[in-house]
Amino acid sequence: MNLKVIFQTARCGVLEIQDGSIYELEQEKEIYVNGQLYKTTQKTVFSIYGLEPDTDYVIGVKGADGQAEAALRTAREFVTLNVKDFGARGDGLQDDTPFIQAAILSCPPESRVLIPAGVYKVTSLFLKSNLRLELAEGAVLSAETDRNRFPVLKGLIKSQDGQGEYNLGTWEGNPEDCFASILTGIQVENVEIYGQGVIDGNAARDNWWHEPKVKKVAYRPRMIFLNHCGHVTVQGIQVQNSPSWNIHPYFSHHLKFYDLKILNPKDSPNTDGLDPESCRDVEIAGVYFSVGDDCIAVKSGKLYMGAKYKTPSKDIVIRQCCMRDGHGSITVGSEMAGGVYNLTVRDCRFLHTDRGLRIKTRRGRGKDGVLDGINFERIRMDHVMTPFVINSFYYCDPDGHSAYVASKEALPVDEGTPCIKTLKFSDIVAKNCHVAAAYMYGLPEQKIERVEMKNVQVSYADNAMSGEPAMLDGIKPVSRMGIFAGNIKTLVLDNVRIEGQEGEKIIAEHIEDLVES
Repeated sequence: MNLKVIFQTARCGVLEIQDGSIYELEQEKEIYVNGQLYKTTQKTVFSIYGLEPDTDYVIGVKGADGQAEAALRTAREFVTLNVKDFGARGDGLQDDTPFIQAAILSCPPESRVLIPAGVYKVTSLFLKSNLRLELAEGAVLSAETDRNRFPVLKGLIKSQDGQGEYNLGTWEGNPEDCFASILTGIQVENVEIYGQGVIDGNAARDNWWHEPKVKKVAYRPRMIFLNHCGHVTVQGIQVQNSPSWNIHPYFSHHLKFYDLKILNPKDSPNTDGLDPESCRDVEIAGVYFSVGDDCIAVKSGKLYMGAKYKTPSKDIVIRQCCMRDGHGSITVGSEMAGGVYNLTVRDCRFLHTDRGLRIKTRRGRGKDGVLDGINFERIRMDHVMTPFVINSFYYCDPDGHSAYVASKEALPVDEGTPCIKTLKFSDIVAKNCHVAAAYMYGLPEQKIERVEMKNVQVSYADNAMSGEPAMLDGIKPVSRMGIFAGNIKTLVLDNVRIEGQEGEKIIAEHIEDLVES
């Protein structure tokens, strides 16, 4: 067993117990701070709060299987600005937005804005560079739901000379007007948002979720939106009841998301958990998701932004997370016109999602829409309808059901043709599945180059339900289907076990090279 510090600021730290466990420990362990019992935990990634700035600590962990220690030194802190000193009441009645905003704008480097316990009614708060924002235990940022009170971020603003443009707002991969989010960062650097508090969007069927696809002045806000930001850490807090996507990093870099809870009702519309779009160097660890759509969706623009700026999402690591409910546990696309490279998902649990590892794209995403270096390893799934889905015919957008998108005949490779290169799945156990073990369907004119599945075990629920394994035209409901593989150049199956399937284990179409061992 090893104990590793993965993040520390002036007032808290995040540590990881490395003993081979996936998200949860087999048994609770005791956590000590300088020899004093702090708490017990069953999570591999956990947080320590109430630390003093510029101080050395020794964090210890003890369990039946042994013990380990790690040294932690907190950062320096210059001053603390308490939002109540600026006029915020936290009584759940007053609009505290201007008072909290004043504290944020007044905060010098190496300092924190403290939001103590209380319920703070807010609309949109804008972050600044070199900011530490702490939501203390018992603090709730409770968002207004009257859209007329939210600022609007314009999709595209033309430059004075007409040669350039400024993109502020975005909606589902396109530059569109959207409402500013509860926490909005635009071109900020070195920001830490942390603590034990809650950000509550208060979305419901009678406000943001009513006619959710209709643009009313602007599109729905997120909870946290990071536009062209860098070196941002979000840690510890709980994010819930979002109007749309919960956390949306956009054209940003060097991002860390640790030990969060992201919660939305299972039937809430488009409430993705965390969607990095055209981002690089992202780490997501120890996060619990229970949402109404994809838990994590890695994106890079629908077409215009991907083709114009050619900014892929790349170098992303997702580990020690738990994904529950929703449509997909980990999704790539479908807005991936800028490409996705070097995505690693490991040591995660997927529970009761429709699909586990989900790739979705379609004709029209463009030649820059390349997926490569996608690796999934040491994943445990339970009651996932279809564990593996690769869908090159995803029927989104107004033309989603057109012949251009849906045709299974080979069309000419052109500027609109995306490409899937190498996908690797290893050491994965999926039990109590329902629909299919895997459904993989590439474009006939641009086949998936290589799919590797090694040490994969799938078993079905006793009363497995039928359903459509992927969202594409021409598919029929199935139950306990094995592997469907279409339009793949090389498919490698090494120690793949499917227990209790009905019909054929492998249903293959147009496979150039199938290797089984």
